[in-house]
Amino acid sequence: MSEENRPEPPKRRKTHFLLRIDSWIDSTLWNFGFRAGEIWEDITIFFRRFRVRGWKKLLFEAMGEAMTLGTAGAVLMLTLALPAFEATKGDWKNRADFAVTFLDRYGNVIGHRGIIHEGSVPAEELPDHFVKAVLATEDRRFFDHFGIDFIGLARAMSENARAGGVVQGGSTLTQQLAKNLFLTNERSFDRKIKEAFLALWLEANLSKKEILSLYLDRAYMGGGTFGAAAASQFYFGKKLTDVTLSEAAMLAGLFKAPAKYAPHMNLPAARARANVVLSNLVQSGFMTEGQVMAARRNPATVVDRTTIETADFFLDWAFDETVRLSERFPEHTLMVRTTLDTGLQHAAEVAVEGTIREFGTASKVSQGALVMVENGGAVRAMVGGRDYGESQFNRATRALRQPGSSFKVYTYAAAMERGFTPESVVVDGPITWRGWSPQNYGRSYSGRVTLMSALAASINTIPVKLARDELGTDRIAEMAKAMGVETTLRTDKTIPLGTSEVTVLDQATAYAVFPAGGFQSHRHGIQQILDYDGKVLYDFERDEAPAKRVLSEQATRSMNRMLVNIPVNGTARRAALDNGIVSGGKTGTTQSYRDAWYVGFTGNYTAAVWFGNDDYTSTNNITGGSLPAQTFKRLMDYAHQGIELRAIPGIDNPLPSGARPQALAKAATPGDILPPLVRPRQLSRETSTLLRQTAERLKNAPPLALPAPPSQ
Repeated sequence: MSEENRPEPPKRRKTHFLLRIDSWIDSTLWNFGFRAGEIWEDITIFFRRFRVRGWKKLLFEAMGEAMTLGTAGAVLMLTLALPAFEATKGDWKNRADFAVTFLDRYGNVIGHRGIIHEGSVPAEELPDHFVKAVLATEDRRFFDHFGIDFIGLARAMSENARAGGVVQGGSTLTQQLAKNLFLTNERSFDRKIKEAFLALWLEANLSKKEILSLYLDRAYMGGGTFGAAAASQFYFGKKLTDVTLSEAAMLAGLFKAPAKYAPHMNLPAARARANVVLSNLVQSGFMTEGQVMAARRNPATVVDRTTIETADFFLDWAFDETVRLSERFPEHTLMVRTTLDTGLQHAAEVAVEGTIREFGTASKVSQGALVMVENGGAVRAMVGGRDYGESQFNRATRALRQPGSSFKVYTYAAAMERGFTPESVVVDGPITWRGWSPQNYGRSYSGRVTLMSALAASINTIPVKLARDELGTDRIAEMAKAMGVETTLRTDKTIPLGTSEVTVLDQATAYAVFPAGGFQSHRHGIQQILDYDGKVLYDFERDEAPAKRVLSEQATRSMNRMLVNIPVNGTARRAALDNGIVSGGKTGTTQSYRDAWYVGFTGNYTAAVWFGNDDYTSTNNITGGSLPAQTFKRLMDYAHQGIELRAIPGIDNPLPSGARPQALAKAATPGDILPPLVRPRQLSRETSTLLRQTAERLKNAPPLALPAPPSQ
């Protein structure tokens, strides 16, 4: 066979095939690049026709930058708007459908929430002079703006700058409604952003009349009343449709500061404010001076309501709980028996307010909050702030504040579950964990100490060492959650020292596990929900699962031994109760003295107390062992008068080991403690149980057969 006709070897054929593929790829890419270059040149030549120079170029450059910034701004606005619109999901008007009458634990009416029971008045039926008074004072351009009034905002800023202070607000009526419906009164930039977006959303989804009606039905008007219709009945004893101009002016003046201008509390201030409203009517052009003159000369008088007290912070929380539980039944007109004890509630308010009045200025403390839970989970008292009329933001249930050293109990509880005991010895010394070196108060170290001594002295390095070497931060967060902390916790390395925020209600719930013997405290504010026919729709004892054990008996006894030592030999000596009543608890103070806590318990009650400032400014070196401990003592001394004392599980002696009555009596230096509260005598538990049993027997007994009347 000739050499030309000899077949190619397979290896050479493969090489030639690959060379052909490579050649094809090269030529294809070159042709594609060449063709792309031609297309780009054609495009460039085409767009050269539109090239501008001079002032036109500047205009087009500005338009291009505006489009770029506008696109970025739109994305940013959408990002900010999404959290606000989350609140509008579902039937957001559903809350207004409820008519709830609240009773205390003994069956006495303590307040209402919702609007049906007060007879909401449609916008078209409202008195013309009342609507004008409201708009003249709250939002003169209500029917002209789209939810945000930039003209009104500029005018308010100008007036405030001229006056050197805040004399006019820039929020529209729609913005105020958005806050009342979806948000809280917390003063933050985040809330103002949400408020603005929600105002635009309301304007897009509701008519002006609907917005006005909702606003007048939802606003707090002082005296525990919500809505203008309820306020008219409360202050004047008449329907809203019947109010005079002077009465309408007084009602319109309440929207700005219901606590300050509530006529049943300060009639002169209310009349002065009503006179300002009448002047607003004239200045806005809604009325003439002649039309308001009679109202100026004959100011409104009100029904005497000076003795009425309402637990508004508790009622707000109980209303939210009622709405949550109402998913189980269709009824919305309800009678709710709560767990509130009005005597303890009054004592809690007096304790918090008295402490701030006495020491607030010197201590640079402006706010306080308190939650008191009876062992078993029933919330007996709740103080969400100093003045509900001034701010309806509930600092007991909504404010997230760092708990400081009061959070250490969860680390120690986890350690007790791991097998440690109060007598376990650890070394207090310098420690570094992931580049972080925590310091003790006073920057000193104690060497070898027991866990009981470490907790009593609130040593910082010990819980950090336990977290690093034995527990891990996830285990600490899990323990806090199991005990009742519902706020989401951060599990970073600083959690043992209480840097992750919690609420006052969280703390009271979790600490109540200790006197409950290690079982969940199962906090609740509602005992029963009934319709107006008396049918029981919800019963806590019947419908809720039994409390689960979250701490072993041994761990609970160990924790109680350590915690009852703190008011005697630790940082909470001012919390020690009178008459030898044993209590336990833990203080907490955060960085820069922004927050001061004391959370404590007896065999009967658990209470969490917080003091600080809404704007997170530092106090005047206030610690948890000062004002919070004093407030706890004042309330608990009152609460334990005339009742059967229960023992704390694991504490057999009437006083902690080694304690002396003199140590308990020395709660503070003379003059530090406010005068004690005196509790009225109450029925014993046995008597109360007997009366309830008797009532049940009478309720279930057959009717008595009456003798027939004698025949004539």
